[in-house]
Amino acid sequence: MAKMTLDQLRKLREEKKGDMARRETEGKTIQIIVGMGTCGIAAGAKAAFDAIVKTVDESGLTSQVVIRQTGCMGLCHVEPTVEVVMPGMPATIYGRVDADVAAEIVKKHIVGKTLVDKHIYDRPAVDIVKK
Repeated sequence: MAKMTLDQLRKLREEKKGDMARRETEGKTIQIIVGMGTCGIAAGAKAAFDAIVKTVDESGLTSQVVIRQTGCMGLCHVEPTVEVVMPGMPATIYGRVDADVAAEIVKKHIVGKTLVDKHIYDRPAVDIVKK
């Protein structure tokens, strides 16, 4: 293994601090949960996960959003799946989420507080959602 310079070590430390900040849950009110079961991974969930992380970082939302992985959500026919849970919005599961749709979910659902209708596969009925 090649030796690292001091600048390379500093850069690596900053990258790892960012990774750790993403994993911290305290004080974060928004959750994005990516289905990373075997079916999800085979359908491309890793690309969706990476796009979510990138878009959350670019939007400056790292301090508000926790991004998690879970196993199969039971919607194998529409993998990759992503669930979004945030205050003031119904918990929503999106399906057929590729990298572009993942970025759209962050921009529209998280930032714009509007649902991405054409990819919704599960959410509570309107009559049970508390306002």
